Amino acid sequence: MEIKPLITGFEPQEKPAGEEGEKPAVYDVIILGAGPAGLTAAIYTGRARLKTLVIAGSLPGGEPSNTDLVENYPGFPEGIAGMDLAQRFQSQAERFGAEIVLDEATAVDFSQEPFTIHTYSTVYKGRTVIIATGAEPRRLGVPGEDKFFGRGVSACATCDGFFYKDKRVVVVGGGDSAIAEGLFLTKFASEVVVIHRRDQLRATQILQERAFANPKMRFVWDSVVEEILGDEMVTGVRVRNVKTGETSVIETDGVFVYIGMVPKTKLFVGQLKLDEQGYIVADRHQRTNVPGVFAAGDVQDPNYRQIVIAAGTGAVAAMEAERFLSEYWQTHHAEAKPS
Repeated sequence: MEIKPLITGFEPQEKPAGEEGEKPAVYDVIILGAGPAGLTAAIYTGRARLKTLVIAGSLPGGEPSNTDLVENYPGFPEGIAGMDLAQRFQSQAERFGAEIVLDEATAVDFSQEPFTIHTYSTVYKGRTVIIATGAEPRRLGVPGEDKFFGRGVSACATCDGFFYKDKRVVVVGGGDSAIAEGLFLTKFASEVVVIHRRDQLRATQILQERAFANPKMRFVWDSVVEEILGDEMVTGVRVRNVKTGETSVIETDGVFVYIGMVPKTKLFVGQLKLDEQGYIVADRHQRTNVPGVFAAGDVQDPNYRQIVIAAGTGAVAAMEAERFLSEYWQTHHAEAKPS
């Protein structure tokens, strides 16, 4: 199967959705986000012959595109590179006619139908919307983090690991992402120091076994990073033990942060119901509190954040959008049809 290159960056469209003076075209479905949830939804809506637009956003391919190896997605017993899996999602969505644009939503209006999506380059109209904007890595919020981000501080080992060959790096966190990315970093670094605020990891058992068996990995328990140190580049981290209160400095050339995710929902404040953590509230049919607007993937899932689950919710959202269009829209807008 030929796989097209994955969209890799933001480039606003040169052409608007409609010529000057014309109303923009109305899509059956507009999908915000091109990760596993968004592209799976596009596969289903495209296959249902619905006019589908995918606004790729700032991270086309989603989090899998930043993952070295995906071992738990069904159908790939030997595992698959995250970028390759993302490319396959995109290729399949395009095969069924989904239109994918390199643009990013800047504002939305769900107060009237059709719904309106503003982007950097134009305005789109959609009879239904599926939100699959995902989540982004949470920051530590400590001195030095912003100063050295991109100069020793990172949240993507796949992107930046190569630059730390034969160097010591610190990984902050104890979940699946922290340990999986830490293991990846051992391919390059001379030592990977995992700093975790608890006395045991939260990662799955198989990842823990691999980490504890890896001679390049060392663990600093019950500790948090209070400051990232350096001049032009990172030189170390100041660490505090949460049980004793003692502080120490660990010398390091890089800091990789994996302490959870923050949903990308700023656009939807005041438009949709969000929970106390900022995630979109959706029911088991992926329906939000606005009829015709659905949510799928990590943007509405604070617990699992798995590719297979995101893809599944994308499929559900797509099928519900199709049902909405065939039932609700036709029933409530029959008067708009030509006689």
